[in-house]
Amino acid sequence: MDFILENESTIRLSVFAGLFLLMAVLETIRPRRIQRFKRPKRWFSNLGILFLGALIARLILPWAPVGVALYAEQNSIGLFHHFELIGPAFIALGIIMLDFMIYVQHVLMHKVPVLWRLHRLHHADLDYDVTTGIRFHPIEIILSLLYKMGIILITGIDPVAVVLFEVILNGMAMFNHANFRLPLGLDRVLRLIFVTPDMHRVHHSSIQSETDSNYGFNISLWDRFFHTYVAQPQNGHENMTIGLEYFRDPSDLRLDRLLIQPFKGTTK
Repeated sequence: MDFILENESTIRLSVFAGLFLLMAVLETIRPRRIQRFKRPKRWFSNLGILFLGALIARLILPWAPVGVALYAEQNSIGLFHHFELIGPAFIALGIIMLDFMIYVQHVLMHKVPVLWRLHRLHHADLDYDVTTGIRFHPIEIILSLLYKMGIILITGIDPVAVVLFEVILNGMAMFNHANFRLPLGLDRVLRLIFVTPDMHRVHHSSIQSETDSNYGFNISLWDRFFHTYVAQPQNGHENMTIGLEYFRDPSDLRLDRLLIQPFKGTTK
């Protein structure tokens, strides 16, 4: 466990780079949908917003969630520390709790108008591929970090669970946004517990009732429990329209447009 904490940055970067490359290759050799826009145009903006978000978050919030978890552990802060929970079961509980709270956060990002203004950038992509999964406004990234830090301080989740969750969340975000064709039989089995690309793609439909569904990133059970699950898009995966009805101009894919998008007047 000490190895995970001591090499957090290396582990996260290695997993990110490896999965990103794998998903990009699978999208190329086995695409699920025909892409409307060439990769360079979208990837420059989507990767650019990721880089800016990470840089700004690092400058404003030098403490990462794992640092908060270590602080909470050293000072016995959080509910879990009152029960003296230890071991793999404690780590698994922490991962599951964080995943549920990210589901709650995602629902709130859709339901609270001021939060939707930030989150809609993620939905305004006009194509759907691995880079869509890392396309978030810097302000949303900062708010998400603060949200996770607050949860960690309240609960006292194990630092190792925090690192593992961050790795899983980043990896699954790339997996379930990837535009590759997963065998339908495998998809049906996996989505009983985990979020698959076909399941999450529904969430990026331009149809409002489908946009407001399938909020999970890792575990699919939350959507089933809270009746936010939609099995398939009504127009089919090949014919569904990706994005939002009020951001259809290709110029909206530019990096400068992404940064100012939350401050535009249009909303759902």
